[in-house]
Order: sequence, then C-alpha cells, then structure tokens
Amino acid sequence: MKNIILTSTLFLILGLTGFGQQTEKDQINTLMNSWHKAAATADAELFFGSMTADAHYIGTDETEDWTKEEMQIWAKEIFKKDSAWDFKTKERHIYLYDDQKLAWFDETLDTWMGVCRGSGVVVLTDEGWKIKHYVLSVAVPNDTINDYLKLIDLK
Repeated sequence: MKNIILTSTLFLILGLTGFGQQTEKDQINTLMNSWHKAAATADAELFFGSMTADAHYIGTDETEDWTKEEMQIWAKEIFKKDSAWDFKTKERHIYLYDDQKLAWFDETLDTWMGVCRGSGVVVLTDEGWKIKHYVLSVAVPNDTINDYLKLIDLK
C-alpha cells in the first residue's frame, strides 16, 4: 500500500509540473524540424500540411514570393524526387506573443547554398501550430560582400 501511495504521489507531482508535456516552444521546434525533414524526404503532404491555408513563402530569389498554393504548383515536380531540398537547422530562436497563440522565430540553416537564415511567423490553430509566413535568405559573410556584389554586377 505504501508503494502505491508513493507511486501515485510521484505521478501527481510529475503531472502538475508538466513532465512529459511539450512547451509551446517545444511544439514549434517540432513543427519546424518536421517541416524541414518533410522537404528532405519529399513529403509534400506533411510539408504543405504544416502551413496555414493563407501561408506565404519568400525564397532567396527576388521572384520567389509565393502563396502556399503558388508554391505547391511550383514545387510539384520537385516533391516527386527522393528529396526536395535538405536544410539542417544549426540554431533557432523562438519568441511567443503574450496570448501564446502567435510566435515568430529566426533560424540559421546549413543548406546546399551555404549558410542561410530563415525567419517566420507561426500561429496556433485547432490542428496545432502552423507556419503562416516564412522567409529564406542566403547569408553572405561581411568579408566577402564586395566579391558577392561584383558577382551579381552591383559593384
């Protein structure tokens, strides 16, 4: 009987402290990690399913300013391959709004283009956290910016 009371008390304490439950930031990290993995494994359903219906994606090229629907059309053939693209997260910072239903983040990514930066907005929906807005940028080191500008004919 003593062991049952001790075990019950332990589970009650762990339950009250949120043991085993993901925090909002943990849930957002899981969303983003799953989203990047979905691209790496060409899982279009998970990738686009992680975005709100009115999501917006801004890519590295100045022409890449898409609604979710436009991006689905553009990426249709790419997601038929074994991998669409494979971005590995090096670092991520998440910031929650007071109501805990809106958050924004920035992340550093290791990609085939070199280091990139991603940033975005996520919202809590009835289905969980979803990506509403995402921006991907190529990071150009300060000591190579002049070479980069020459390469794209701006200097």
